[in-house]
Amino acid sequence: MVHGLAVSPGDEGRRLDQYLAAVLPDLSRSLISEFIRTGLVLVGNLPQKAAYRIKSGDAIAVTVPPPVPVNIAPEEVSFQVLFEDADLIVISKPPGLVVHPACGHQSGTLVHGLLYYCDDLSGINGEERPGIVHRLDKDTSGVMVAAKNDKVHRALVGLFKARQVEKIYHALVDGRPSARQGQIDLPIGRHPANRKKMAVVAQGGREAVTFWEVVFDLPRAFTLLEVRPATGRTHQIRVHMAHNGYPVAGDTVYGRKNPLYADLQIVRQCLHASTLGFVHPMTGRPMRFEAPLWPDMQKAIALLQKVG
Repeated sequence: MVHGLAVSPGDEGRRLDQYLAAVLPDLSRSLISEFIRTGLVLVGNLPQKAAYRIKSGDAIAVTVPPPVPVNIAPEEVSFQVLFEDADLIVISKPPGLVVHPACGHQSGTLVHGLLYYCDDLSGINGEERPGIVHRLDKDTSGVMVAAKNDKVHRALVGLFKARQVEKIYHALVDGRPSARQGQIDLPIGRHPANRKKMAVVAQGGREAVTFWEVVFDLPRAFTLLEVRPATGRTHQIRVHMAHNGYPVAGDTVYGRKNPLYADLQIVRQCLHASTLGFVHPMTGRPMRFEAPLWPDMQKAIALLQKVG
């Protein structure tokens, strides 16, 4: 696709890259910079640098190549689709499903599954792939959204960054909070002794705020909490709950060993992303998606209630 542009008098003197970012909002700044660098942007049939100051009447041609297929083979992966349109897809992720391909997980990820399921991806930053906007840990279940094109991906990332997304989790925790609700405002950073873990730190951490409320108490000192993270730090809920003395049940990294887990058939951290709400970037319509507790968490709760 070639975009033909004519510079108006009001735009004279602007940098070429800034002008293109303004008039071609579907293209990211990094992609525009790459197009300029590789000669896909011509001004009067000549390549120019990003800092070139455009002139009134300049004829600019921007060639947008088709998305480059990524070196990831589509695979059929199990997940539930809650909503889909031409711009985005909302799914409920099962526990045990890794989101991104990485060392040790070169196949069977959510990205592999979305490539298999979606036949209308228009490209994210020049690559034919789904735009993962946020992540859930491998053993956390629940609602996620992914973008199908660059413009929507950037818009959704902006919503998350501006904290304009409603996020509600449910956590089965191993312990009994001393209050019925509360706020945890403690910075999170890399664990000083184990760099693979996160921790509440006194220095060098990033702001992390988590609101929580008791849904109901359960026998054997278990509690179901509704959790609303105001920020999105790595492992935030798990770290904050453990720091306060009631870790997420089944969390092998931040939690405790409890012989009851085997009786309750708990084999993963009992954390579920229940609700995700945001304004659709293209339609402006408020959207809210809910996914019921995953069956394994429902079963653990039922077994606890049965024990009494």
